[in-house]
Amino acid sequence: HKAVSAVNYPGLPNDPAHALAEAYCPRGAGALITCQLAGGYEAAVSFVQRLRLFSSLSEVGDTRSRASHPASTTHRHLSDVEKTAAIAGPDLIRLSIGIEDVADIIADLDQAFATG
Repeated sequence: HKAVSAVNYPGLPNDPAHALAEAYCPRGAGALITCQLAGGYEAAVSFVQRLRLFSSLSEVGDTRSRASHPASTTHRHLSDVEKTAAIAGPDLIRLSIGIEDVADIIADLDQAFATG
């Protein structure tokens, strides 16, 4: 999507962790994706808030899709330099993809982009 400036997922061949994912995760790289939004901090916060299917609760190990903006939640106490070093920069969102129907997941992401 044009609002996404970068996608980080070890399952993608151009991801720096791709070789490690292939070696250690032979059945796939998992369900966690991070991406950076071109609009920065405000765009990332707003995008997560517009999601309807994705929960913003930070529970791990759940089967439901989750979305978070670490810079304004789990990493908010860090400086901007520390956030970036922790891979929690101002424009980054984390998506944990659950077991909902793929069409519903895509529709929710589409509507969040469209209403932004």
